[in-house]
Amino acid sequence: MTTNNQNKEVSWFKKLFWPIFLSVGLSGLVFGVVFLFSILGILSLFSEDNLELEPNTILHLKIEGPIKEVSNAEFDPMTLSLNAQIGLSDILYGLEQAAKDENVKGIYIDIGDINCGMATAQELRSGIAKFKKSGKFVVAYNSGEYVSQKAYYISSIANETYAFPNSIFEWKGLGGELIFLKGLLDKLDIELEIIRGSENDFKSAVEPFFRKSMSDSSRVQVERYLNSMWSVYLSEVGDSRNLSEDSLSSFAEFLKIRDVKDAVSYGLLDGAKYRDEVEKILMSKTKSKSVDDLVFFDFSKYCKKIFIENQELVDVSDPQIAVIVGEGEISVDGSGMSSNEICDYFSEVRNNKNIKAVVFRVNSPGGSALASEEIWREVALTNKKKPVIVSMGDVAASGGYYVSAGATRIFANSSTITGSIGVFGVIPYTGKMFENKLGIAFDYASTHPHSVLSLNKKLTEDELNITKEEVDEIYQLFLSRVSNGRNMDIDVVHQIARGRVWTGQDALDNGLIDELGGLKEAISFARKKAGIKNDMILYYPKVEENKFESLIEALNEEENTQINSGAIKGYEFLNKITHSIKKVENLKGIQMRLPYDIEIN
Repeated sequence: MTTNNQNKEVSWFKKLFWPIFLSVGLSGLVFGVVFLFSILGILSLFSEDNLELEPNTILHLKIEGPIKEVSNAEFDPMTLSLNAQIGLSDILYGLEQAAKDENVKGIYIDIGDINCGMATAQELRSGIAKFKKSGKFVVAYNSGEYVSQKAYYISSIANETYAFPNSIFEWKGLGGELIFLKGLLDKLDIELEIIRGSENDFKSAVEPFFRKSMSDSSRVQVERYLNSMWSVYLSEVGDSRNLSEDSLSSFAEFLKIRDVKDAVSYGLLDGAKYRDEVEKILMSKTKSKSVDDLVFFDFSKYCKKIFIENQELVDVSDPQIAVIVGEGEISVDGSGMSSNEICDYFSEVRNNKNIKAVVFRVNSPGGSALASEEIWREVALTNKKKPVIVSMGDVAASGGYYVSAGATRIFANSSTITGSIGVFGVIPYTGKMFENKLGIAFDYASTHPHSVLSLNKKLTEDELNITKEEVDEIYQLFLSRVSNGRNMDIDVVHQIARGRVWTGQDALDNGLIDELGGLKEAISFARKKAGIKNDMILYYPKVEENKFESLIEALNEEENTQINSGAIKGYEFLNKITHSIKKVENLKGIQMRLPYDIEIN
């Protein structure tokens, strides 16, 4: 009886399961097709052929968060939002075009908590200064809970600079905090064998792993480039605000400026204002009768649109200058400056007969010695056929300098961090940790004395000496690359090398770069060097419109999500420690890397 009931249930299941399964599957397929066509239809609404502004338009430039070399957008499926970053190249191009756009009356800069290096801030500030020469106004509003020195540095170039009345105002000089992991490694019973190139006493990237504080040589170079940056900062802010450098330095020395009202009283700001009060100032500049009459347009959309349109046109024309952008840590393959990717770009432009000159934008603290050599070779090969001009960003140090050394000419901003010509290797020993913490032991059998190389087995004296020789060979190769590229005696290069970091200004004085200037100055030089008259410039990686990004941006345009800043700061601190520990795992092969990850604030 039970068997018959079971058979009936199975038979009933077979009869119903497949029809239900197929109907649900087909329904899902139909829904997916309809949804896809709906999305494509919506996307078509956002694809405007031309960008035409209304007369008297004010471009609203909101500067907040990270500023990278190229624009990037990542979709977060958990929050259904788009994390978009506007690229420096887009901003600079947008400022150039806005200066010539007859419908643009001026720019309203809304600046909050930003994350970029001093050199990027310097280039952005320079771009705004060039826009001002068109005669159009620039009004800046510092809208964050506190006004950082970097945010103020950018906003101080405006015709008028204001801030929220109750905001904290940071004016204390430049400084940085370094994380040292020696105590943690000791507690874990992890030993690291550190091998640096001969006399690379300034190559302090590995100090956090075997020291608990900065060495004297490290402190000398860090304080040197901080003071150099601060000097440039005071000079430029002083010129913009008609204040003496001594006065500005004194304000920081005695912490005289603590909030926006102090900044106003000492002449750093034109006023403490609420947003609606700033809007009234904009009304007077555009002769508008009410706030509703003000015509705002998102600057990020403006510059992205015109930059994409320009690149699409250039790509099908005959561009004569190529700009190759390399950003992040150098590796053979990865999300930073990948030698596989950069080498492909150089190979393409080298064999493109229309391209007469190449500008290589480098923003990297270095990384893999092997990947650096691969990129250097492509730069050298290209430079034999057409001039390669390097433009350094926030940092072009160690491997970042290595890949630049073979260029015809090197540009850097005065606040660029460069140099760090040196190499190191890190070999962890984890055998004691496994034995003491987990009770795990290791034993070995081999045919030859050096057959087993393991993190759980200490190097013998012979193995350590061989490794040191390899590191020194790469350092000597580094010196020769710089010596040949810069036409300097190798002993002279060694004296300014030894892993030491320099600012762009110091690098100009000691011959490591040729000229102070940003990306636009490098492009201008490349145009003159190759005798180019047109403005056709093709960027790599190639720029193209992201329809999905346009849709998400439109859907999220009115959203304003607030996140607890304290939670973010706590997460960022823990993330720094985790990132530092992970770096040990990723140190494969000999390294050309900037000393420390130092955050200047």
